Amino acid sequence: MQRIICLFIVCVLLSMTACTRSESPKTVAVAKEKSAAPDVSVMSLTSGGILKLSDLKGKVVLLNFWATWCPPCREEIPAMMKLNSFMAGKSFQMIAISIDEGGKKVIESFFKETGFSLPTYLDESGASSKAYGITGVPETFIIDKQGIIVKKIVGGAAWDSPEVVAFLEGLMK
Repeated sequence: MQRIICLFIVCVLLSMTACTRSESPKTVAVAKEKSAAPDVSVMSLTSGGILKLSDLKGKVVLLNFWATWCPPCREEIPAMMKLNSFMAGKSFQMIAISIDEGGKKVIESFFKETGFSLPTYLDESGASSKAYGITGVPETFIIDKQGIIVKKIVGGAAWDSPEVVAFLEGLMK
């Protein structure tokens, strides 16, 4: 019985750091810190328009890969919402790319149920997650105004913390 409880606790702890897909992703590249951010095109959940990452040069970008079924992703969304609100009108762009297989319908239902809202984009082909070599969710890349990845964060984060805000504002100078 103790063995089962210990195994359960280990499983819960592992699931809190980051979620992975059941299949192992085959990546052709891995985006690394201090390298140029791979240029990807994703579709806006709300407008259906296409956003090309290279069009955002001159802005600091928080590029987040997430899924509705991922507990750490769900936990960090309120902090991401606060950060995005705080950064409104600044040289900043948040891009939350959903890897949900159910696409738009699943994400819209999730937002309706939870009251959450993020600037969400769809990548139904999986090209952006392959280009960045993600291994699970959440994974986040901070990209500077020149299009260089300055930070990669695996797992959830307190996006609305004063330290994060100061870091991002420093990149905007």
